[in-house]
Amino acid sequence: MDFLESLGSLGPLGLSGGDDRPPVNKFTQKPNHVLVISAKEAFISRALQKNLRDAGYEVSYSPANVESISQFHESANTYILYMDEDMRDNMKLLVYLKDISAENDKIVILIGTDEEYELATSVLNKDHLAAWFQRPIDMHALMEKVKILTDKQAMEMRKKSILVVDDDVTYLRMVHSWLKEKYRVSIVNSGMQAITWLARNPVDLVLLDYEMPVTSGPSVLEMLKSENGTSQIPVMFLTGKSDKASITKVIGLKPERYLLKTISREELLDELQKFFVGRENLL
Repeated sequence: MDFLESLGSLGPLGLSGGDDRPPVNKFTQKPNHVLVISAKEAFISRALQKNLRDAGYEVSYSPANVESISQFHESANTYILYMDEDMRDNMKLLVYLKDISAENDKIVILIGTDEEYELATSVLNKDHLAAWFQRPIDMHALMEKVKILTDKQAMEMRKKSILVVDDDVTYLRMVHSWLKEKYRVSIVNSGMQAITWLARNPVDLVLLDYEMPVTSGPSVLEMLKSENGTSQIPVMFLTGKSDKASITKVIGLKPERYLLKTISREELLDELQKFFVGRENLL
């Protein structure tokens, strides 16, 4: 029996292998909390809020400035921006919405004219824009879209959450594509980004690369273990490092698994399933 095979007897440590804005705490997000944003709280804005409340949503209003909107960063999950002439030069707001839609999975819906849509999408990535409605609003169509989007978001939030940490962006994207249907997957490409993300975001599991510049995987795990708020986060290594010295170095840190990057998609999904079932059986 070689060294890698012998790891199976080490309890929680096993081996499997085949051939930058403050993060949001997702435990406080509410899929049914909608934030309506406009330059001023006029008739259309109030009508939109009433329709949303009548449909059972928790609704808040904010004027169109980042300082006010940021107060809802942790609670609201759907942002509806009613654009008008006063907002055409508010690039700071559009940049903020771009960042939170990309980094924190916020739903962003815009209402405005074709010209305002072109302005908004010159800043906002169209991939991060959940929906667009022209003025005057078709309120029924808007409410239907909000329901579809928030129902989908609620289902996503019930999935187990996994953070994948690796400096290889191509590998990150591949693992994300493998896991995204079954799990809620976030990705970061450095050890320090992982520490920052985990300081504010709850997660069910971290898949951690071993060898990364500046802050290595073992260093990340040591830092997580040293802090009360992160010491209980389960971590699996997912790495190309298979030599005895590297593996021995992290045994004392008690990772849940030590997986090799030669692992296949099916094998990885099987390992994750066994891990989560095992944890549920302990509860």
